[in-house]
Amino acid sequence: MLRQPTLTLLAACALVALPSPAVARASAQAPAAAPVTPAPAARPADVATLDGIISALYASISGPKGAPRDFERLRSLFVPNARFVVTGTGRDGKGQLRNWSMDEYTETAGPGLVANGFYEREIGRTREDYGHVTHIMSAYDSRNTLEDAKPFARGVNSIQLFNSGERWYIVTVMWDSERPDNPIPAHMLVPAKP
Repeated sequence: MLRQPTLTLLAACALVALPSPAVARASAQAPAAAPVTPAPAARPADVATLDGIISALYASISGPKGAPRDFERLRSLFVPNARFVVTGTGRDGKGQLRNWSMDEYTETAGPGLVANGFYEREIGRTREDYGHVTHIMSAYDSRNTLEDAKPFARGVNSIQLFNSGERWYIVTVMWDSERPDNPIPAHMLVPAKP
């Protein structure tokens, strides 16, 4: 998702503190307070297969400088109340995260995607399934243009998906960027099997 160097991104965002276990339990039991924007209808090809939804995820946020991103298509891939979670290392050397709703992601990350040009592609994938749950570790690289010789960033998107039996839905995307002390493991760089 947003692929500026993680320190720059995290420094630009006010980071949220992790809740205590008691607060987390209470929050899990309480109904969501924020209204949910209904998702637009998805393109059938985008949500019929796992490869289709992963490809649509990357395509919806990618594009040239100055071109708007297809955030309606992005919304159609996700469940209501989906989350985008960016992680990284702060200046103090400790792990940090920022947890965004769909609206927060598009409002916060969207302008940078358009202003700089942004193309993200999958370069490897691992997969685990259990019942209706699928977890993908999707290694990516990011470029400002398709012609860039080298990516400006690489990392891994942890993507949790739900299969209803009728279509695929993305529930959460959580990511971290590659750094000298955080290389992408070789087994995550194996291309997805058709």
